Amino acid sequence: MAEQKQIRIVCGLGNPGEQYALTRHNAGFITVDKLGERHGVSYWKNRAGCLVANAHVAGREIMLAKPQGYMNTSGGPLSKLMRELRFQPEELLVVHDEVDLAVGEVREKFGGGLNAHNGLRSIKAKLGTADFGRVRIGIGRPPGKMSVADWALRKLKGSFVEEFDITCEHAADVVEGLL
Repeated sequence: MAEQKQIRIVCGLGNPGEQYALTRHNAGFITVDKLGERHGVSYWKNRAGCLVANAHVAGREIMLAKPQGYMNTSGGPLSKLMRELRFQPEELLVVHDEVDLAVGEVREKFGGGLNAHNGLRSIKAKLGTADFGRVRIGIGRPPGKMSVADWALRKLKGSFVEEFDITCEHAADVVEGLL
């Protein structure tokens, strides 16, 4: 396994569009937006199929990215962006939802398995490796017989919105700590 290099790009995973804005599956987008807000980002631009912004975090400049294809095709735009910038997979930190972690739990990881996450599978397929950093945001398993997809894509309401917001703020703290 390759060694983690200094992170140069933080990519949040999610789905574009208002219908997905407040869903568990958009934990990565929400966290990256919070990082942008914290560090004075006022302008996002389209580049290589991603919304991107530069931010000064921990005394250095990093790129924030949100691929604008759907979650399952995130690897295409992200790999194109990384090729343009000449960034290596080891310089990438991906922020994403994780059903195998309890609701509200946030953990970091480098390389390893993808836990059936289609966004991560797409990135690995396009980059040719799983050797990149991750911040995993726990969304827990769905109740009863609900499918994982329905659980991840269900619009959050009421107190769940506030709890999820707090979790994404914590994930942003974790990203800052890694930088």
